[in-house]
Amino acid sequence: MTTVAIFVDTQNVYYTVRDAYAKQFDYRRFWAKATAGREVLTARCYATDKGDAKQRGFQNTLRTIGFEVKLKPFIQRADGSAKGDWDVGITLDAIEFAALADVVVLVSGDGDFDLLARKIREVHGKRVEVYGVPKLTAHSLINASSEFIPIEGDLLLG
Repeated sequence: MTTVAIFVDTQNVYYTVRDAYAKQFDYRRFWAKATAGREVLTARCYATDKGDAKQRGFQNTLRTIGFEVKLKPFIQRADGSAKGDWDVGITLDAIEFAALADVVVLVSGDGDFDLLARKIREVHGKRVEVYGVPKLTAHSLINASSEFIPIEGDLLLG
């Protein structure tokens, strides 16, 4: 059976789906699609934690689906900007599992991950599937993937 490792940039997918469609990402449908006929080695969602009840409920829903939820504290800077970036954490975990999985699934439109996708394909010889909102996903990431799966239609809630 084909093995898969899934890495979801939760903040990126939340904002890109909201901005493009004024909807939410359907994590259950995504899970069904990304894992069909595959053995899941790991499935991780990376998010910031503001500690509110609604967010905790969402995190529990992700765990119920089958995701491990990795959290960083939400940091509000003095200038009003916020920090909660998981790029390095996602990259380290994906590289670790690239040696084990047949397929690496990345859910993000962030062009910073193009180097990661290319490295997994070229060095590890693995398939990299990228899910992202078409108009908000970096072309460099789309080009670095083995396959780009658009987040649209049945992958949207609301």
